[in-house]
Amino acid sequence: MSTSGVFLSIPNKKTWEVDLVKPLKSFIQETYGNTEDHTAALNELNKLRLNMILKAGDKHESALEAIYRYYDQLVVIEGKFPISENQIRVTFKWQDAFDKESLFYGKRVLSLTSGAYEKCCVLFNMAAMQSRVAECQTLTSDEELKLAAKLFQQSSGILSYLKGNTTCNIQADPTPDLQPDTLNALSALMLAQSQDCFVRKATNDKMKPAVIAKLAMQCSELYADAHKLLQLESIKQIWPKDWLLSVAGKQSAYFAMAEYYQSQVSKESKDFGEEIARLKHSKELIMASEMRSGAQFIFQDLKGKIIRSLTEAEKDNDFIYHAKIPELNSLAPIGKAVVAKVLPIAAPFSKQFKDLFEKIVPLSVHLAFVSYENRRSAYINLEISKLRDCTQMLNSVLASLNLPAALEDVGGREIPKSVSTKAGELKQAGGFEVLERLMRELPALLQRNKEILDETDRMLIEEEESDTQLRNQFKERWSRTPSNKLTETIKAEAGKYRTIINNAINADAIVRERFNKHKDDIKLLSMSDGDIQSCLPSSGSNAHSENLPVVAELRSLMKKLDDVKLQRDNLEKEIRDISSKDNLTSEFLSALLTDGAIDEEKISMSYISRVFAPIVQRVKDNLQTQEELLQRVQIANTEFSQIKNKNESAAAREEKLKSLASAYDSFTELKGNLEEGTKFYNDLTEILLKFQSKVNDFCFARKTEKEELMKDLSANIARQTTAPAPVAPSYQKPDDINKKQEPPKRPPPPKLKHDTPAAPPVAAPRNLPASYTEPPQQQPYPTQPPSSNYAGHATSPPYPTSFQSMPYPNYQPPMPTGYNPYYNPYPQPPYQPTPGYNPAYNPSYPQQQYPGYPQQQFPGYQPRP
Repeated sequence: MSTSGVFLSIPNKKTWEVDLVKPLKSFIQETYGNTEDHTAALNELNKLRLNMILKAGDKHESALEAIYRYYDQLVVIEGKFPISENQIRVTFKWQDAFDKESLFYGKRVLSLTSGAYEKCCVLFNMAAMQSRVAECQTLTSDEELKLAAKLFQQSSGILSYLKGNTTCNIQADPTPDLQPDTLNALSALMLAQSQDCFVRKATNDKMKPAVIAKLAMQCSELYADAHKLLQLESIKQIWPKDWLLSVAGKQSAYFAMAEYYQSQVSKESKDFGEEIARLKHSKELIMASEMRSGAQFIFQDLKGKIIRSLTEAEKDNDFIYHAKIPELNSLAPIGKAVVAKVLPIAAPFSKQFKDLFEKIVPLSVHLAFVSYENRRSAYINLEISKLRDCTQMLNSVLASLNLPAALEDVGGREIPKSVSTKAGELKQAGGFEVLERLMRELPALLQRNKEILDETDRMLIEEEESDTQLRNQFKERWSRTPSNKLTETIKAEAGKYRTIINNAINADAIVRERFNKHKDDIKLLSMSDGDIQSCLPSSGSNAHSENLPVVAELRSLMKKLDDVKLQRDNLEKEIRDISSKDNLTSEFLSALLTDGAIDEEKISMSYISRVFAPIVQRVKDNLQTQEELLQRVQIANTEFSQIKNKNESAAAREEKLKSLASAYDSFTELKGNLEEGTKFYNDLTEILLKFQSKVNDFCFARKTEKEELMKDLSANIARQTTAPAPVAPSYQKPDDINKKQEPPKRPPPPKLKHDTPAAPPVAAPRNLPASYTEPPQQQPYPTQPPSSNYAGHATSPPYPTSFQSMPYPNYQPPMPTGYNPYYNPYPQPPYQPTPGYNPAYNPSYPQQQYPGYPQQQFPGYQPRP
């Protein structure tokens, strides 16, 4: 025997298809990068949702498996893909499960861009599916009864979970089926039905009467709680008509069952008076259950057992025992056996669960790692900037001392070797032309980024202005979230990009100023060695200073400084290599699983200090060595300068050599800055294009949402009823109103030339209240006359006597205001019985006489016997 009709099942919420692939794929590319292709996993997720929708009407465990698999994936992606109005915009549309789709009120449907809303609705459908699968199990199979009890308990647990979490997860007024009162009542009903399964299994297994009585008493108590919750005024109207009858009947029936089995306990203990008292009470309860349930009554077998047992017990007591029957209030209450419990949610539900996106870390972990990358990059940039600043300072000091060119220019006529080497390196790097080209390209790249950002700002402003205009027009009926709340993060991101561009503009100005300052010397270094030599001022010979001890010392110090610079370059490479090997994903995941949150700053700083400590110490040692060598260079150069200053003609040449050395250092720095600037603007262009695409998707989704909301508003306005007529003014008397509403008197019809006088007109019977008055008929509409052989009718000349002569034979004239279809102004012929009619004939179905039905007599009318 199936349980269909025995238990109540929850209807499904209806939903519609959505595209999950495109928005999620776009988010993965923008957030996690394009390291792997997740199209197959996204298509599988889309198929899981579609399969859930297709199997929504099934009542088999395969349908449960379909919804289990989709919900498990929802739980997984909840932490990876934030589906919301201001991040991943996927709008889920769900209909109320108890929606009767009224003609006047339409469907109760709620559409939200929220992953939490989708999760709640899927959970509700899971609980509904569990109740329907449990409903289909047979009552005679122990295994199926166990499965039904388990499913009802799981359904109760899901509904109880939704009761406490739906309101806080859904930032909107939920449909009636997701209201806390509704979910609480359904949870109580499912729990009562699970206890019902245990009672039925106990009766099938023929357990002891005392055990069955306690189980049944607890079941009656649970049904009473469910009935009380189902009758709340806020939700009473949404249930199917037979639900309250069924639950009320079961509450009485299981109370009757508890009394019946407890009476058997009394019989076993030879307490026959108590047995009869309980059986009498049980009979009263089962009769009340039958009266409450009506057509839903399913306890005929129990009713028969109770009546037979009571008859036998009373007979035996009358003839044998003569036991005194106690009062019902004096009987001990029946105990309760609590077996059915609310089972908590335990994900994953599917035994075949596999994470489709296991290679994607949770978004919190990814954001923590991105934050760590920023901290690490800032730390690395700080250390590298220290090295580069020291190198720049060293080059500036040596350029101001004209070293090592002063040591090489002892002859005073040829170009120094260091200057020739620097000129060769400069020309190999592209010379002045490459700097000039990079300087020309930079403004175009900047302008492109500004245009993309300006267009993005324009789209946001246009969308917000449209939303504000419609909100001012429709007031509270415009129920969607305001644009200024949704675009806070987007505007903050746009402001961040605007600040970055402004900082880049300031940096470009500094680079251009430095380029203009050293432009002429860079051009000179880009020429041949002969051209450079011709542009250098000549000086007297300083060959005698070649063998001085101070020159040898300076050359030794310069070699050591070159070694320091080479060591510094190696340190910079080592720092970058360490940064490329860092990976804190496992530590962040462990912290998330252990504590439920990630203390990113603490973990990141601990890791950075631990990994970078050795190389930071080496950087400090390098900088200290350079400082000591520079002090010795300045002392030796002072002595060397005193010797050189004796030749006054060498001062101009030395200044030019210093200028060329500074130009070479500036070229190296400018070329690096311009290349970094070009790469920066190109990378920023890609980022801004993704940002523009994100804003474009947001605006398109808001536009689609706006169109749907406008459609709903138009439909609601069209369904609104017209306003009632205004109340008559106080100075107008009721008599005047009735007088004005009197229809005009019709002229009597002309007499016809017949042998039999026409019978007076007889109005059709109308059951109208006494206060009813005929509406005004200013222009009565003449009806189409019948055929000419109809006695008692006069023809009306303005209208043709046959439909064939009318210009529009199929035309139906409109009903005039106040037209009464039951009023017939034409006289009726006297009643004539049908030829061959036998008044003594008595049909098998005699005419019914209903109390209060007005039996009106008409002239010539003979009632049928």
